[in-house]
Amino acid sequence: MNTSKTPISRDLPPEPTLRRLPWYLAYVGLLRQHGVEYVSSTAIAKEINVDASQIAKDLSVLGIKGKTRIGYEVAALESALRSFLGFSCSHRAVLIGVGSLGSALISDTGLDRFGLNIVCGFDVNPEIVGTSIKNVPIYHIDEFRRCTAELGAEIAILAVPVDVAQQMADMAVASGIRALWNFTPFRIRTAPGTVIQNTSIYAHLAVMYNRLNIQAETRQ
Repeated sequence: MNTSKTPISRDLPPEPTLRRLPWYLAYVGLLRQHGVEYVSSTAIAKEINVDASQIAKDLSVLGIKGKTRIGYEVAALESALRSFLGFSCSHRAVLIGVGSLGSALISDTGLDRFGLNIVCGFDVNPEIVGTSIKNVPIYHIDEFRRCTAELGAEIAILAVPVDVAQQMADMAVASGIRALWNFTPFRIRTAPGTVIQNTSIYAHLAVMYNRLNIQAETRQ
């Protein structure tokens, strides 16, 4: 292996760094598929519009250093990124709320490639309960504690109406769930020790619409 590594610190990197690392992974994955063996931080910078010095700094957090005038070994860099980000391990998750968004998440095979294994879903709709999507069974929410314990799930994905988001989060944590991926626009609160990741589609839409409006105004 030509990409040298030093022991990786287990301290949590800054969140901006964590958000950039998947960009690097996606790009070096493409390079490996095309048979590219080495890549420099300058080359990565040109493709993803991040300063080369920032890329080198981000990768150093992982204990990854490139070779002078050679760069990073693509295969080794991809492997190290996947491992650090947790994508090379399987994480069992359950989905709460199997509506249009929830159904789409279960059907997204890409999540499994990044280590997220949705083992079952929960809902209250009698037309959904007892069915399956892509071989993923859908249970009634009343069976949550039993099923999650039997399946060993540690992550719950919330895709429920906003008025029950906090209630479902409390139930999940009380059942032993350690992390919540929240797709609702409600800012849920839990006891310390629970990992919460908020991914509000509506919030991102609001930012996009606002920027579009500003652009339109500047052109007038």
